[in-house]
Amino acid sequence: MSHNLIDGEVSFDVPAAGKPCTTHYRISGDLKSGKTPLVVLHGGPGCTHDYLLNLVTLTSSHGIPLVFYDQLGNGQSTHLPDKNGDTSFWTIQLFISELENLLRHLGIQDNFDLLGHSWGGMLASSFAVTKPKGLRRLILASSIGRMKDWVAAGLRLQKHLPQDVQDTITKHEAEGTTSSKEYEEAIGVFYSKFLCRIEFPEILLKTFVWMGKDPTVYGTMNGPSEFHVTGPLKDFDITGDLHKITVPTLVTHGHFDGAQYEVVSPFFNNISAKVRWVTFAESSHMPHLEEEERYLGILGDFLQGDL
Repeated sequence: MSHNLIDGEVSFDVPAAGKPCTTHYRISGDLKSGKTPLVVLHGGPGCTHDYLLNLVTLTSSHGIPLVFYDQLGNGQSTHLPDKNGDTSFWTIQLFISELENLLRHLGIQDNFDLLGHSWGGMLASSFAVTKPKGLRRLILASSIGRMKDWVAAGLRLQKHLPQDVQDTITKHEAEGTTSSKEYEEAIGVFYSKFLCRIEFPEILLKTFVWMGKDPTVYGTMNGPSEFHVTGPLKDFDITGDLHKITVPTLVTHGHFDGAQYEVVSPFFNNISAKVRWVTFAESSHMPHLEEEERYLGILGDFLQGDL
């Protein structure tokens, strides 16, 4: 990534945290250029912004300013490992409040586009149904309308793995030994087919390193793996509120994605505004990395097209 990114931090007041908190953000391009900035919400929950950094190409190709940030508990933002397991602390509302705080700090709350990948799309859609006045366009990338659909799709995809890998996953989930090396390796096989089908780029590996250092958020909100969801997100279902989203929306996913057809179709079927849905035939959960050129072209066209 040769682009010059400006780093910054904003204080985020979270009384229940028991200490001062900050959100670390990075800006590509000029927020005062007159172009609507794209704010990028990373997945996880518990990832970092790093694996989405190739989106900076949109600044040079289309002049679009971008805002990346690490959500609380992750990356270069404040970590709160003592809140591990505290499901009353790690809530969707916490992350909506953090996003609102960042938008205000940057002065872009009255005019912005939003891209949420995976969990980031769950966060973005949860925010969009509140009809934030400055939201202009929405991109839901490999995201989830109802968690039970995602889990069902993941279990179905798991059946495509070698039998010994399936057996290893089932055994460790049943025995509660999901932190074992054997389980980790078996999940790695799943990831190579249904998370990212190319050799993992450096920016994705960087995100995994951060998650390994502090799995607090992912472990608390989600659970041990993509299809063994034991945290409060297991009950996530925004499908009944999607009609409240009234901004033009782009829905993307990969053919081999954990976000299969039935996982993303509620967005297309229920959002009130104009929705464009693109499936990337050679991709799984990371089309922005797996089919980068096509993906960025479609994003740029959507963001700069007529409303």
